[in-house]
Amino acid sequence: MISASHAFAMLGHPGRLAVFRLMMRFAPQGIRPTEIAEALSLKQNTLSHHLADLAEAGLITVRRQGRSLFYAVDLDAAEALVGYLALDVGRGRPDLLSRLLDARKDVTMRDTDFDVLFICSGNSARSIFAEALLRDLGQGRFQAFSAGTRPGSALNPFALDVLRRNGHDISGLRSKHVSEFQQPGAPIMDFVFTVCDTAAAEECPPWPGQPITGHWGLPDPVKAAGTDADRALAFARTYAALRRRIMAFVELPFESLTRLSLQTHVDAIAIDHDEKA
Repeated sequence: MISASHAFAMLGHPGRLAVFRLMMRFAPQGIRPTEIAEALSLKQNTLSHHLADLAEAGLITVRRQGRSLFYAVDLDAAEALVGYLALDVGRGRPDLLSRLLDARKDVTMRDTDFDVLFICSGNSARSIFAEALLRDLGQGRFQAFSAGTRPGSALNPFALDVLRRNGHDISGLRSKHVSEFQQPGAPIMDFVFTVCDTAAAEECPPWPGQPITGHWGLPDPVKAAGTDADRALAFARTYAALRRRIMAFVELPFESLTRLSLQTHVDAIAIDHDEKA
């Protein structure tokens, strides 16, 4: 068991708290230090100190993959801290915990009409792929949406070509800002997925309705170099990777899964398919 006082002391520093909050948006997957530094505009030596302190407090873990280090939140440690604050310090008072307990009720998910939002930075390729795929593979059980944190004015022509060749109707697809789904009257999402690291790193207010969230990050095919054939292949591979994940998602037995088990399945889809890539 980690020391609660030590862990809270580590999180009491604004810089370390910012790093921890960012890593939570990638949980249970890890993130490279260079990506953390870029997202938070931190100097590398400053970030190194923050990561060392968080690791020493037992709040994060590190693993090596090839030449890269990936830092991830220790979810067991995070759960222990939340439990300590809620049940020990707060003495389990219902007036303090009512919203938290409502969110964790062990109820099964309904099996129809899920609203799902996919977010990436530009909303021109990856999230558009995901929207079209879920709409067509979901067999009427899902309403699929997509948005970007910094969307462009037009969809990527390579992405549109991939969708056409795979039989998707592209007539209703458009680039949208994520704020469109944060306005009064917007659909209340059941699931929110980020499909790029940039979008996951963006600060975003809590979503109404406390949707299940997941990070299914994929490389940006828009940044692919080479000939038009090379670039088209990058878009096709991204489409195929998202198709595998969404097929696994729509095949989940929603009617028999609790929120907790469903979150586990959502996380596993990203991890399993990353390992197979």
